[in-house]
Amino acid sequence: MPGSVVIVGGTVGIGRELAAHYAARDREVVLSGRDQARAEKVAAEIGPNVRGIALDLSKPATLASALADVGPVDHLALVGIDRDANSVADYDIDAAVGLVTMKLVGYTEVIHALRDRLTGAGSILLFGGMARLRPYPGSTTVSSVNAGVVGMVRTLSVELAPIRVNSIHPGIVGDSPFWAGKPLEAVRSSTLTGKLADMADVVDASRFLLENPAINGVDLTVDGGWR
Repeated sequence: MPGSVVIVGGTVGIGRELAAHYAARDREVVLSGRDQARAEKVAAEIGPNVRGIALDLSKPATLASALADVGPVDHLALVGIDRDANSVADYDIDAAVGLVTMKLVGYTEVIHALRDRLTGAGSILLFGGMARLRPYPGSTTVSSVNAGVVGMVRTLSVELAPIRVNSIHPGIVGDSPFWAGKPLEAVRSSTLTGKLADMADVVDASRFLLENPAINGVDLTVDGGWR
């Protein structure tokens, strides 16, 4: 009996699309959101083989108990993100601590909590982002935590071997809830493909990283060749 696919941050956008991808292939899926009722609603909308649970990555001490009845797990995708514009001139310490806690401590605690229930048949996928390479005013915290994801892949792939650990770093995803409807032609025209990545592209790349048994310790950029 295969283990489940766990998607942390699976109620909206790419996380939801990834959950739908695996549900359509008759996999047992557990998706999480911060709100239990919303997670259950989204799970029911996707299919009968999907379960919704409440997780708050910004409160890592609560994660082990929230995940107590999850497992065994084949694939774990840590998709949950938060957006932050936090300049040095107007530095918000609470916002910075919250984002660092969510992405670095929260991601790691989920892996810690599920470690003994990972079957080894699949892998772990961490979501980063291109702010690590393309900083902008106010991105110091975002750029730092996304660079931190790369460091986590380096250490976790060694610590957890033979379980595979990879990361994915999408650029601007044109049809995602955050970017849809925004003027993006200047970015589109600066990609080598002449198109932005879309959610289906990121899901396909995620599936590759999760499922290909030879891919380990990889940090994959998905941005259409943005230059």
